[in-house]
Amino acid sequence: MNAAFWESLSQVSIIPVFIVAFAVVLFFTAKTLLRGVFARLRSSIRESGVPFELMVLPFRLLAVLIALAAVLHELQLSLNVREYLEHAHQIASIIAVAWFFMRLFSVFEQFTLQRYPLNVRDNVSARKVATNVTLLRKILNVLLVVIAVSSVLMTFETVRQIGLSILASAGVAGVILGFAAQKSIATLIAGIQIALTQPIRVDDIVVVEKEGGRIEEISLTYVVVRLWDQRRLIVPITWFIDRPFENWTRSSAELLGTVFFYADYAIPIDILRQELERIVRSSSLWDGRVVKMHVTNATEKVVEIRALISAANSSDSFELRCFVREQLIEFIRINYPGGLPKESLAEENGALPGGEGKDMQG
Repeated sequence: MNAAFWESLSQVSIIPVFIVAFAVVLFFTAKTLLRGVFARLRSSIRESGVPFELMVLPFRLLAVLIALAAVLHELQLSLNVREYLEHAHQIASIIAVAWFFMRLFSVFEQFTLQRYPLNVRDNVSARKVATNVTLLRKILNVLLVVIAVSSVLMTFETVRQIGLSILASAGVAGVILGFAAQKSIATLIAGIQIALTQPIRVDDIVVVEKEGGRIEEISLTYVVVRLWDQRRLIVPITWFIDRPFENWTRSSAELLGTVFFYADYAIPIDILRQELERIVRSSSLWDGRVVKMHVTNATEKVVEIRALISAANSSDSFELRCFVREQLIEFIRINYPGGLPKESLAEENGALPGGEGKDMQG
């Protein structure tokens, strides 16, 4: 009686306690082991900000599941109980593996982004790498989720039979799904196409719907453009495949900026050109490539003067154009006030030639 009691107690209570205790010990042991590995990794690479900690929880879960698999193999359980436990363990293992690889992709993405920083003057190659890595991670995450969900569902006998029936009629189902998911498939293909051809990249300066901004994020379905006033413009990713747009930093961040002036015919162009060169050379925003001035148009009242200046990027170009505009206006106002655009006093008062305006008013 006592022997049978203790035997049944060991099968009911001691074995689960042993499994839980072993799993807990392995859970915390894996954490200590990972801390040492991550510390060694950080000391051997320059990218010290890589978030290796993202892999801790999925790795510990995998370690526990491996230990539980070994324990379940040695346990003497009834057939039904073993089937339920093995099925649950199989589902948990699929989820843990998918979770681990998604976190691994995130760590790899952050490692690559830190190795190729965007906050440098010439970041064309870094923007190309960032776009590739970010979109690749998102595509792989989608594939992982699809594979994981499919694998979990296929562990159920009923779902497996339904899946075989669907495969048997794949022609009809494929046509139906193709029409139903036409937009979704087109969006996904557009995301892959942008990842391969890269008409836009992360941190590119673009003009979309007459709004200028910087590409902040590229997902598989939409693109986030950060505008100059910190608003965000959300654009469907297919928009960049189907419609024209401006990309100011496609091959280089360097830009040419223009400043237009309208002055009287009396303005001395050569002196104004010399002043432009002096102003531009005194600014650290100029990259030393281009500084020119041309008279691009002339009307019966004014001449149109264009100053052409270069800068290393769009931000410097905007600031330099504003600086040149302010300085030249001040120079003309102080030194050549007669060169400012003006109309005759008679025109301002509404008078006509030959005194006709006076007669009409009188």
